[in-house]
Amino acid sequence: MLSLLLASWLTLVELNCENLFDCQHDSLKQDTEWLPASVRNWTPARYWRKVNSIGQEILSCQDDGIPDLVALVEVENDSVIFDLTRRSLLRHAGYEYLMTQSPDVRGIDVALLYQPMTFRPLCCDYLEVEPLEGMRPTRDVLYVQGETLNRGDVVGETSDCDTLHVFVVHAPSRFGGEHPTRPNRRVVMERIMQVVRELPENAKVIIAGDFNDYADSPSLQYLEQQGLINVTREARGTNGAQGTYRYQGEWESIDHVLVSRVLCDFVAESFINDAPFLLEEDKKYGGVKPLRTYNGYRYQRGFSDHLPLVVRFRF
Repeated sequence: MLSLLLASWLTLVELNCENLFDCQHDSLKQDTEWLPASVRNWTPARYWRKVNSIGQEILSCQDDGIPDLVALVEVENDSVIFDLTRRSLLRHAGYEYLMTQSPDVRGIDVALLYQPMTFRPLCCDYLEVEPLEGMRPTRDVLYVQGETLNRGDVVGETSDCDTLHVFVVHAPSRFGGEHPTRPNRRVVMERIMQVVRELPENAKVIIAGDFNDYADSPSLQYLEQQGLINVTREARGTNGAQGTYRYQGEWESIDHVLVSRVLCDFVAESFINDAPFLLEEDKKYGGVKPLRTYNGYRYQRGFSDHLPLVVRFRF
């Protein structure tokens, strides 16, 4: 009975890792800023500290066990995710992963970590986004269809499975102005909806990531007009965080998790993980802010400029 009770919960974490780059140059990408000889002096020691810090951040998102699904944004390539899951503090957590290989000029991608004990992928696809005129190539959207598993399934007990359709997105930035770049983010949302509309009407859909837009921005409003629900709209932390990101003293949330209406009833809670060790004093504006890896070009041994979003489902 205890194993079935534990298996009824599924935890999803969304986290922008803030430039999780390795120290190796990819001649096809603009990654020279993240090399040992660069202005950032991105050495192997700093890289490994970053990898372990991200692992620590993920583990801190759940008190009872470890998160089942982790949607990661701003990760460079397969090698950094391999190091994260196999050679960091997460090496005993048992995570497997899926990730994109996008045409983004800097080489950054998105990934989904999953616990094989509680989630079994059935298929995976990479949704390419056709750039608009004047738009730089952007990140593919990761789409994973999979089944939730009771831990009883592993030891031979029978139980029902729920099929989830998980999309991990990192929408184009606002560089160049919010209004001029608005169509760039809209085209990504339209690409996602092309796939969502092909799913059964009662499909359990999760869209998680960095949208580079607020909850009331046109791109998020478009998704809600299509019947999706932003279950992290009111997410807050317990140590002062009013959003996942802080800019010039103002808390903002550009990270979101949206779900289909049929899945909304299964959401037990959503919150921002603002554990004290993820924060630092905001000396200029007061209060606290995320403890990031660099403050400008000054290395400060932090985690990320974004805080993790956590959504817990009970099936």
